[in-house]
Amino acid sequence: MTTTDNTITIRAPFDLVWRRTNDVESWPTLFAEYASVDVLRRDGDAVEFRLTTRPDADGKVWSWVSRREPDLASRTVSARRVETGPFRFMHLTWTYQETPDGVVLRWIQEFEVADEAPFDDAAMAERIDRNTRLNMGRIKQLIEADATKETV
Repeated sequence: MTTTDNTITIRAPFDLVWRRTNDVESWPTLFAEYASVDVLRRDGDAVEFRLTTRPDADGKVWSWVSRREPDLASRTVSARRVETGPFRFMHLTWTYQETPDGVVLRWIQEFEVADEAPFDDAAMAERIDRNTRLNMGRIKQLIEADATKETV
């Protein structure tokens, strides 16, 4: 199993950070790589949805189904790929911690790539780390801008 672990601090109220990052329908505006999100079903707070990416550098579009289960009481979200694609499995945990400097958002991704995947665990970990840092930076910028608008 391979694990990536990334954090960022967002200077915005917890409720705004929670709401925006768990509104999967808005992810194409939050994440640079996602072209569309189609919600397939909801079960309480849990949501199952199809993500489709914008074309990558090679023109390839990726799509998969994930299930996301937010738990506001514990300020965590657990998720997993239902359609695993090139992975044996992909599990994600998001945690949210309020601090004097803002909300610390942490993403932990645990996975194993399938034997037939065109890359290995190390290459995928590097890609996930790179994209996670880019996406976290974008999310921070967008949510902090929203927080500024809400206080004006």
